[in-house]
Amino acid sequence: MRIGIYGGTFNPIHTGHAIIASHLVQSGMVDQLWLMVSPLNPFKEGQQPDVSDTQRLRMVEMISRKLAGVETSAFEFSMPRPSYTIDTLNALSVKFPDDEFYLVIGADNWTAFDRWRASDEILSRYHVIVYPRLGHEVVIPDELRERVIPATAPIIEISSTVIRQMLAKGQDVRYWLPDDVLDYINRHHLYQSTPQTT
Repeated sequence: MRIGIYGGTFNPIHTGHAIIASHLVQSGMVDQLWLMVSPLNPFKEGQQPDVSDTQRLRMVEMISRKLAGVETSAFEFSMPRPSYTIDTLNALSVKFPDDEFYLVIGADNWTAFDRWRASDEILSRYHVIVYPRLGHEVVIPDELRERVIPATAPIIEISSTVIRQMLAKGQDVRYWLPDDVLDYINRHHLYQSTPQTT
């Protein structure tokens, strides 16, 4: 089975993530896509470390359970930290030897891919699917065309960072997030600069 690995902190997961995940499965680029939730770095500015791993997983599951062929994975939570993509892919290949893993990244990450740890090993052992991002041209050298696949996914410029900032200001983020994810955030008072009382 061809399994796409779409990693991120998903803090929070939003409509753009859902559209890309759904497109990759429905277009037949992969047989299944795993939303790989990465551990949150508590020292990363603006990441709201008070949002737990479990809460982010719950929100991702709210999306994956509605999308055929899309699953939520907490695989990286059991990896040594910091966990690097090459380590995750290699560990997945050991655990699921009958499957073929495709790394899913945005065009912004592709332009900086040579700075990733063991980028050459990733390209030699795995396929990479690159979805478009505004302002980032996807240039694939001829020698990598069999390993790196451009996706014709819609360009979705929705940012988790912007959503967190809007929520902290009490602004309306309907349509940026699926309704059940937004309800969960409001119910648990996530990303709010001043916790509310019930």
